[in-house]
Amino acid sequence: MPGPRGGARQHGRATMPDGGWAIARRLLRFVLSHYKVSLAVVAVCIVVTSVTTLTSSLFTRTLIDDYILPLTRTASPDFTPLAATLMKLGAVLLVGAIASYVHSRLMINVGQGSLRRLRTDLFSHMQELPVGYFDRHSHGEIMSVYTNDVDTLRQMIGQSLPNVFSSAITLVVTTASMLVLSWQLTLLTAAMTVVMIVTTRKLGARSAAHFKEQQASLAALNGFVEEMLTGQKVVKTFCHEREAIEQFHRLNEQLRASAASANKIANIVMPVNGNISNLIYVLCATVGAALALTDGLSVLTIGTLVSFLTLIKNFTQPISQMSQQVNSVVMAVAGAGRVFDMLDAEPERDDEAHVTLVRDADDALAWRSVDADGREKLTPQRGEVDFQNVDFGYVPEKQVLHDINLDTEAGQKVALVGGTGAGKTTIINLINRFYDIDRGTVLYDGINIVEINRADLRRSLGMVLQETHLFGGTVMENIRYGRLDATDEECRAAARLVNADDFIRRLPNGYDTVLAADGTNLSQGERQLIAIARTAIANPPALILDEATSNIDTRTERLVQQGMDSLMAGRSTFVIAHRLSTVRNADKIVVMDHGRIIEQGSHRQLMEARGPYYRLYTGNAID
Repeated sequence: MPGPRGGARQHGRATMPDGGWAIARRLLRFVLSHYKVSLAVVAVCIVVTSVTTLTSSLFTRTLIDDYILPLTRTASPDFTPLAATLMKLGAVLLVGAIASYVHSRLMINVGQGSLRRLRTDLFSHMQELPVGYFDRHSHGEIMSVYTNDVDTLRQMIGQSLPNVFSSAITLVVTTASMLVLSWQLTLLTAAMTVVMIVTTRKLGARSAAHFKEQQASLAALNGFVEEMLTGQKVVKTFCHEREAIEQFHRLNEQLRASAASANKIANIVMPVNGNISNLIYVLCATVGAALALTDGLSVLTIGTLVSFLTLIKNFTQPISQMSQQVNSVVMAVAGAGRVFDMLDAEPERDDEAHVTLVRDADDALAWRSVDADGREKLTPQRGEVDFQNVDFGYVPEKQVLHDINLDTEAGQKVALVGGTGAGKTTIINLINRFYDIDRGTVLYDGINIVEINRADLRRSLGMVLQETHLFGGTVMENIRYGRLDATDEECRAAARLVNADDFIRRLPNGYDTVLAADGTNLSQGERQLIAIARTAIANPPALILDEATSNIDTRTERLVQQGMDSLMAGRSTFVIAHRLSTVRNADKIVVMDHGRIIEQGSHRQLMEARGPYYRLYTGNAID
């Protein structure tokens, strides 16, 4: 179960988790990099809104001292000056309302646009990540980054950051006005405000770690749900529904506990600040009234006192608003940390790659390289793969392959056999360069594969995996996925080649039948046939078949084997199979055991040798 990635200072003044300020600055730079002009206009609108709000507050003094009190002492009051002043105030407030509207509309664009770019960057970067990254992170954890973590940023970018900036501007302008009205009451307000700030920061520091734990718990819960969805048949087969529910309850309770711990502290911030704000108001009203009513001092007028009390709300409200945003900011920073962790994950690198796959003058595939003198060299693409003293481990502490030496020739069918965990699939992963080896060399047509562009390397290798994955869409679209510019007739020809055309035409809408999620409305064998047709349409120079017929019944296997034989004709092919009967016609059979090659040769040679392969074949199973 994934835990939080970092701690938080529980007793310090910081309200951010470790590294939180750096993450917040990075997020701010990301937003600014695309929306400088919009944010500049937003800043101007916030200033205008703050000034107009302050103007209405200060008008209270003018209204009382210059209009209401003099008019109460006049026998025949003239309200014309007051009406004119009120009209001017109305115009000012209208400007403030327009500025507030523009600010809101722009922030919608900035917020949603930033999230769109962030999701695009995430998805684009994900396509460049190595397979090892997905080995270390569950699908649910990755999905949580796209949904929960990005959603926390929506509130921060669209609401929290503008509110904090607006509150800061309002605070500065209001403080200046309060000093002009009464420096004595301003000092009293400032002293009580320090109490409010210290209280807020201590509460925020205690809740920060819990918000980080909440995001991690949410990712763990999502990962478990995703795992249960994909493995539901297995759960039912072994009658583990109760155990699954109990484990879900544990994860759900962990999420509830971390969320409750975060919010029970964070949710008292506003009530505490509200009460401190009311206390400030009462103290200033009491002291101010004493100053205003004391004969001979003339420190305050009634209008000044009323205006000052109005400004207190303008002064404490921004502090309360900023305190309120602490929750969403801390949660968003935790989410942003997970987003940036994914964006910072090391992508697949092609630093040494300079060889590409091209077509020569005869329209045949060839490897193109350029030497130090700028001379171009074309090497025919034959599909020869050689392993020279290769060692490899998925993790440093556990070696999987040991001193692998393997030579193949163009057009050969090479079969890899051995027990579970022997290293067969690992060999295939290294040919595709899904992982980089620890020691030794892998040559493809005599070229070190680290020098070959990854995309071109994989484009030259057609793969049919044991675990078939079909995409949402029609049967035709799934076959065309092998080559997006293929015509409908070419797709049908590929299906006929692997004997898939017959069952496809019997589907409700033939090739236009829409497949359910991952093709669950088809049998395992039918899904496998479509996957093989998808590889056939790509027309790759070399093939990799990882248990390609393992999910097909005996009758269907005979049909597809005929199509596979046609597909393999003239192509170098690597086959992994537990059914030894399917590899008898292989040119070379490589027997593996615990990451080592223990025997290799043709079926006849290995049977005559009466070694490991003979024992496997006569036992009709691989243990």
